[in-house]
Amino acid sequence: MRKQRYLVLEDGTTFKGYRFGSDKEVVGEIVFNTAMTGYQETLSDPSYTGQIITFTYPLIGNYGINRDDFETLNPSLKGMVVREACDLPSNFRNMATLDETLKSYDVPGIDGVDTRKLTRIIRQHGVLKAAIINDEKDIDATIERLKVESLPTDEVAQVSTKSAYVSTGNDLRVVLIDFGKKENIVRELNLRGCDVTVMPYTTTAEEIIRLRPDGVMLSNGPGNPEVVTEGIEMIKGILGKVPFFGICLGHQLFALASGATTFKMKFGHRGANHPVKNLATGKIEITSQNHGYSVDPESIKNTDLEITHTALNDGTVEGLKHKSLPAFSVQYHPEASPGPHDPNYLFDQFIDLMKENKERVTNA
Repeated sequence: MRKQRYLVLEDGTTFKGYRFGSDKEVVGEIVFNTAMTGYQETLSDPSYTGQIITFTYPLIGNYGINRDDFETLNPSLKGMVVREACDLPSNFRNMATLDETLKSYDVPGIDGVDTRKLTRIIRQHGVLKAAIINDEKDIDATIERLKVESLPTDEVAQVSTKSAYVSTGNDLRVVLIDFGKKENIVRELNLRGCDVTVMPYTTTAEEIIRLRPDGVMLSNGPGNPEVVTEGIEMIKGILGKVPFFGICLGHQLFALASGATTFKMKFGHRGANHPVKNLATGKIEITSQNHGYSVDPESIKNTDLEITHTALNDGTVEGLKHKSLPAFSVQYHPEASPGPHDPNYLFDQFIDLMKENKERVTNA
């Protein structure tokens, strides 16, 4: 007989379900993801650090877990909520079930939950603090605890690399600042021949410039961008000196370093089919997104930035570029993994930007 488990929200709402994964109890921010596939990449995405992920698609784990699709080998999500976790996956690459994988990373899961109802609650009230617990007798005490609990704000420090390392290429030299990077960013740069040096989020502008890179990539990552002051100061120091491309958290930090502001969204964008409009071409791109903060469009008016992409669903800022310097960013994930490849061209745009800048410097 399966053991019961409880999901408790800070507003007092409680869901009864069944245990899978680790037996431990956790507290985190509960969010939802609308993707139908890509659960392995999602659970291993460092941007979910400290969060309990609700999957809106009702069947999760159907094709198992393989060794190739992890975005990091040390997942840092707090927990997982699903309608049904598959016990018998079928895929030629399958090496483990979802249950086995969560157990190996000491991450608790709860299934048998009405995830549609849960998602409606999050949409109506915004993201909430939540707990996964094992004993029904602890529900009342957990609700009181959640009302006063403060969640950690050092997510980037938890997931950033502690020391620099190189992923070798044979062409342009790129410094990738790791705010919680997905491994597919490195893969996309390597596919284009880039020699990638991955460096901690505490790296200074001076340290980057001493390496004389052709460009800098600002990675995705978890948490509130305003607390990542090291990254903001670093961007101020390299702006105009080295071309750079920011993704997700890197995009938000670029905006903050340029004088704009950010705000916390009610429930964020998390899924693999978010439509975005490219303002230069008028074309619509389907994108993979995972963020709970956004750049305030009004604050951009007093900066040297211009908006390049906007979200069709709510009009939020999805892309920026500097008006005169070689720097641009997007809020979504051009490396996908999981998700559509519509915006993959942005990596080629970054390559072209680095080559143009390199030629200009050489001929100066």
